[in-house]
Amino acid sequence: MGYGDRRLRALGHVAGAALAGVLLAGSAVAEVCRADTVTMRGDWGKARFSVEIADDPAERAQGLMHRRSLPLSAGMLFLYETPQPLSFWMRNTLIPLDLLFIDARGVVQTIHHSAKPLDETPILGGDDLLSVLEINGGLAKRMGISEGSEIRHPAFAENAPAWPC
Repeated sequence: MGYGDRRLRALGHVAGAALAGVLLAGSAVAEVCRADTVTMRGDWGKARFSVEIADDPAERAQGLMHRRSLPLSAGMLFLYETPQPLSFWMRNTLIPLDLLFIDARGVVQTIHHSAKPLDETPILGGDDLLSVLEINGGLAKRMGISEGSEIRHPAFAENAPAWPC
């Protein structure tokens, strides 16, 4: 086996370990809600993402623009003060992203898979949405994350959350 083969195999192990860090076994889920963590569940299983919060106009406008990468188990959670219609675009965003549009109870209503980098076409999420979770493009499909999945995060605490803290 040459250096290139060993390197590719090592990269495969690293990617597999990173995805394993996103997926959670039922008994391994920490039941503590934290502002820097989103936990998700659905028929597909459970997952946890370390998140950056964008909860003011400047942070939401910046989003993940100009980033060249995003760790596999990371994302950005956009939070709004009240439920409202939401749409996003990919202006100055260099990496493909999955956009999960979430209602006030923490339930995923719409998923836009693998949004195209730099595309300024509006991505409509729907009405009565409180947040959007952006994760690496293609990850939602690979993990089986679907509409109806529930999000656990302190931001939903005041709205009779589907999965309370």
